[in-house]
Amino acid sequence: MKLLNLGILAHVDAGKTSLTERLLYAAGVIDEIGSVDDGSTQTDSLALERQRGITIKSAVVSFAIGDITVNLIDTPGHPDFIAEVERALSVLDGAVLVISAVEGVQAQTRVLMRTLQRLRIPTLIFVNKADRAGAQYDAVLKSIADKLSPAIIPMGSAGDLGTRAATFTPYGPGDPYGDLLEVLAENDDQLLQTFVENERALSYDALRSRLAVQTKQALVHPVYFGSAITGAGTDALTRGIRELLPTADGDDKGPLDGSVFKVERGPAGEKVAYARMFSGTAHVRERLQFGNGGEAKLTALQVFGGGTSEVRAGQIAKLWGLADIQIGDRIGATQHAHGGYFAPPTLETVISPTRPSDKGNLQVALTQLAEQDPLINLRQDDIRQEIYVSLYGEVQKEVIQTTLATEFGIDVEFCETTTICIERLNGTGEAVEFNKKDPNPFLATIGLRVEPAPVNTGVSFELEVELGSMPYAFIKAVEETVRDTFQQGIHGWQIPDARVFMTHSGYSARQSHAHAVFDKSMSSTAGDFRNLTPLVLMTALQQAGTTVHEPMHRFQLEIPTDTTRAVLATLARLRAIPQVPALAAETSTLEGEIPAAAVYELEQQLPALTRGEGVLESAFERYQPVTGPIPSRPRTDHDPLNRSDYLLHVQRRV
Repeated sequence: MKLLNLGILAHVDAGKTSLTERLLYAAGVIDEIGSVDDGSTQTDSLALERQRGITIKSAVVSFAIGDITVNLIDTPGHPDFIAEVERALSVLDGAVLVISAVEGVQAQTRVLMRTLQRLRIPTLIFVNKADRAGAQYDAVLKSIADKLSPAIIPMGSAGDLGTRAATFTPYGPGDPYGDLLEVLAENDDQLLQTFVENERALSYDALRSRLAVQTKQALVHPVYFGSAITGAGTDALTRGIRELLPTADGDDKGPLDGSVFKVERGPAGEKVAYARMFSGTAHVRERLQFGNGGEAKLTALQVFGGGTSEVRAGQIAKLWGLADIQIGDRIGATQHAHGGYFAPPTLETVISPTRPSDKGNLQVALTQLAEQDPLINLRQDDIRQEIYVSLYGEVQKEVIQTTLATEFGIDVEFCETTTICIERLNGTGEAVEFNKKDPNPFLATIGLRVEPAPVNTGVSFELEVELGSMPYAFIKAVEETVRDTFQQGIHGWQIPDARVFMTHSGYSARQSHAHAVFDKSMSSTAGDFRNLTPLVLMTALQQAGTTVHEPMHRFQLEIPTDTTRAVLATLARLRAIPQVPALAAETSTLEGEIPAAAVYELEQQLPALTRGEGVLESAFERYQPVTGPIPSRPRTDHDPLNRSDYLLHVQRRV
């Protein structure tokens, strides 16, 4: 049996969940087509998904098309849940990108298509809602060619658009195939030569065969029209999925290699991992390696499409027993993780329970939610007893709020959303404190030098002292504390990139009284080094100096030309940096950069500025130094820059 792991992707409300229902119905998996509006679909299982009619969590469901078992993955369309889409992309063999025949190509559609092309995932395009008033054929095809890819091939003709009788008639051997030949020839010189020398030598079947090859190579994108509600065009799409998309490959006798793309909790609170196997075979009761050195026994599994004893290359399965596994972990001896395709969230907010007695339960609940979405990125403020969560957008607040209420019985409220900045080093700084010399109260000698590092290289820790100059556990304590301390720089923001050198080291050797009782007041412990490191490091950071950088988004705006002046004025007020506008008779395009903090405000104002016709697409681009007042973030621990207060609290704990 062949396998195909297929993703359904779209801008929110384009109808991908309805298309999923139609495909399941056509395959005989369900007896009745569910409704997104009624909340009766197979893949939207969360209460909020049913209530709002949007997909929030990826869902997997299997069905057969002839001799192919399809694992269909329904992904979110709302940009606030782009991280959920990212994780699904890592396991796909092919994709169907759904576009509305009424709204056409939308902002999120472009983001998704660019990512699919970058990852070279073979993609079919299904133009849905052909039965809706306002549905268009030629205009939508032109929009797809202009905004997504010129390498598109219409697979048939549409009739009675905008009515319940809308139809899609696939092209056959008797239809002209000039457009098909022209697009295929762009990537195939031999095909063009054959056509020039003997046009009759090119049969329709030969062109279909070439179309299948180029589609599987992600060079061209067949386009189908239809309606998931009425079923028009879905039979043709099903044939396209079977004939034009590649099936999963992989050696099930090779080394074990899989990827975890989703984690959830079962009815008894147990962790369940969704994984795609690329190579090898995993069996129940086998010990699996995963992540960075994790290992556990696989206690149970369930393969989508059937099977509970083993999961082979190409298959997707739910795995039980791997308690410490996380989203993004690789399974097997090869511990390489796929890179991120989308930027991390640039917003955060404080979340608090409405009932003070729920504080402890909230921490536990959020920790479980962070397992399912690592980008939630919890930060605990021990001083103010506050919890911070990272966000892509405002809709995520509602999702977290509803999930906590329905699954954990915890009602929460949020503070105002703020932007997540970072700090970068201005220069070099160093500091040292010596054992048994004032003002150092700890039995440790630490010297550190900090230097700027290239962007996206992370924090490195290097030794300029002999490795044997003191116990390795003490050196490791310094390194771990350095990395923790860099989570909050001089202004409270994370310092993501830096080089740190340990220039001095020293300790008091283990000493005992006459009766051989260890005396920690006379002997160094790892705690001495953990407590002293923040004081030394922050002194070095002060000498080096840091600059706060704010996240900038690259934006593209499509607006009616007559609204350009008003939009430019708003962009200037929001501190955006637009490029020269590309003006046209009716619709103009504006591109540039805008502070992440201003994106939400621009989204709110755009409909009024452009009579509802403006389309905004934005994505994280880079960080740039803040202009104007320097934003700071309250520290979540005792500030090493306030030495007396820091020592007061730390020494009390000691």
